[in-house]
Amino acid sequence: MTLLSIHNLSLPIEDPVLKFLLVLIIILAAPLLLNKIKVPHLLGLIIAGAVIGPNGFNVLARDSSIVVTGTTGLLYIMFLAGLEIDMGDFKKNKWKSLTFGLYTFIVPFVLGYLGGIYILDFSVLTSILFASLFSSHTLIAYPLVSKLGIAKNTAVNITVGGTMITDVLALLVLAIIVGMSQGEVGTEFWVKLSVSFTVFALIVLLIFPIIGRWFFKKVDDKISQYIFVLVMIYLAALLAEFAGVEAIIGAFFAGLALNRLIPHTSSLMNRVEFVGNAIFIPFFLISVGMLIDFKVFFKSWETLEVAAIMLVASIGGKYLSAVATQKTFRLSKEEGRLIFGLSSASAAATLASVMVGYNIILSETETGEPIRLLNEHVLNGSILLILVSCTISSFISMSNAQKIAEQDNEETISGNSHEQENILLALNYEATVERMVNLGILIKAHSNTENLFALNVINEDKNESSVKNAEKLLHHATDAAAAADVKITPLKRYDNDVINGVNNVIKEQNITDLIIGLEDEKGFSPSFAFNLYNGYLQSEDVNVLVYHTAQPLSTIKKYAVMIPENAHQEAGFFHALLRVWNIARNSGATITFYASENILEILQRIIKKANIEAEFIIMNTWKDGEKTATELKADEALIVFMAKRGMKSYIPQMRLIPELLNKYLNDKNYLLIFPFSEFDTSSSEKRAVGNHDDFMEIGNVIKRIFR
Repeated sequence: MTLLSIHNLSLPIEDPVLKFLLVLIIILAAPLLLNKIKVPHLLGLIIAGAVIGPNGFNVLARDSSIVVTGTTGLLYIMFLAGLEIDMGDFKKNKWKSLTFGLYTFIVPFVLGYLGGIYILDFSVLTSILFASLFSSHTLIAYPLVSKLGIAKNTAVNITVGGTMITDVLALLVLAIIVGMSQGEVGTEFWVKLSVSFTVFALIVLLIFPIIGRWFFKKVDDKISQYIFVLVMIYLAALLAEFAGVEAIIGAFFAGLALNRLIPHTSSLMNRVEFVGNAIFIPFFLISVGMLIDFKVFFKSWETLEVAAIMLVASIGGKYLSAVATQKTFRLSKEEGRLIFGLSSASAAATLASVMVGYNIILSETETGEPIRLLNEHVLNGSILLILVSCTISSFISMSNAQKIAEQDNEETISGNSHEQENILLALNYEATVERMVNLGILIKAHSNTENLFALNVINEDKNESSVKNAEKLLHHATDAAAAADVKITPLKRYDNDVINGVNNVIKEQNITDLIIGLEDEKGFSPSFAFNLYNGYLQSEDVNVLVYHTAQPLSTIKKYAVMIPENAHQEAGFFHALLRVWNIARNSGATITFYASENILEILQRIIKKANIEAEFIIMNTWKDGEKTATELKADEALIVFMAKRGMKSYIPQMRLIPELLNKYLNDKNYLLIFPFSEFDTSSSEKRAVGNHDDFMEIGNVIKRIFR
């Protein structure tokens, strides 16, 4: 293409380079400009789409390239909603989600139906489809809420779960009405729809996790893993369409299916969110804006009448549903408003239903004009509904999400649940580096983005190969952490004795947790056991974790956690327990605790405040726990709370643990935790509680236990 041809531009722009550049400039400029005036950038992208779109200045056409990328953004929003659900909280709140889903489906539906029948004089079929437009909603503000760190808030969890329910119901209404309008409804229709949807759900929710777990075990390449995620999103969307429901339901189900395989703190999760929020989701918002045509509202009063009824039915219905949910479950006002903000946006399913209804021609007038299931006034009114509802959703969600985030921060500070958390990875073998980094990221506090250290001890003779090996290991560690948006400080230490070098760094950096990785082949060797008990464990104020890995952390379904009697009386027990809690919360794996009855009672008190998916089994003797450990299934792992000789929870059988691990668990993941035995009494409460914004309540529970 010549320079002259680029200068002689015509609208809409067709040059692909210039088109993409213009869209990128909008994506870049919208947040920078609008954040300064407290306007959600989501709204800015929609308005920008309207200005440059075919109904605005016609700078860009809403062609296939915009539609494809925008569709990916829509699927991405629904996928992230399913992916970021805390499954423990979701199961805990499933009845709340169901209740909200029914509220937010029925109330707007009734308002829309009454408006269609009694005010607009629509037929029964048209009124039902018209009413269903307002029952569904799009989580357009979800990325904004997630960015503020409150994605696990009860109100958010209820809304996301309810979204699945109301969208499925609304889209089922669409499928039924379309069938009835075409004379296809009968026993065969209902059987086909029920069977196809059930088969689709079973394939995605049962088979996708099996495929995903196999893939992540076999493929380490990060790019391939990300492409695999995209394939799963589109495959689930396609299967949903085959089943007779909208693609967005498939994307949401794909998120649920891969939820446990993509830990929230992992590098893959960081990539998924980054690419979606940077490219695909903004493209979707711009493509929605391109549908807006302000001129139609000045051409017909009937369009304005229809639009007014649509706004009242949709916005009013969603508000009443949110208030009903807030009152039913005694949520705070901010949480009730956040539910309204998240659920008030109409875009995806609404637009899909309108377009389907508009394209169905029931008959023709005497002059040959088509009589559509949904007329052009509804189509134009839906555009205004999208603009207004997305505006309200963005402002209400941002305002109340910020208030909730600020309240959480204040409560965390006033609850005094913070401690200085410093985690040290003692690196020695290249094969274990990335695995140790992943474990460190999994167990750390959410707010801890800098206090991670990676150490390699070099013999003081300064052998050149040793120095190069150290630099290689440390570089690998920093790269692996950076992929998850976490900073690791690399440390090289010159010392004739490795253990002495590690212990000195522990003192210098105020280390609270030391992670040591085991070689795959050697496992828990006699030499390592000697170094552990006679070296690393000599630091009495450090939580020591010995880690052996045989498969990626993300593929572990379940952890068996063995806790010896009297472990809760140790100084570092609750600090170590928070590491297990973080593993469960951040990986989505289920935990089975094996412990004495009094310890299980404490755990059950904690889980009421800081929920994880857990089972509790009384372990009468240590021998029972050992038997359980040897019978672990594939994709299960073991965590054992250990103790040094002389501690209250120490039992002689612990000496046999290394032999047991080497004999039965060399092909399994396991983690031995040695809680610290002493700490400065002036900071004991802080040290025991741990440091995690999500665990403010668990801190309060633990403090009451101490008292």
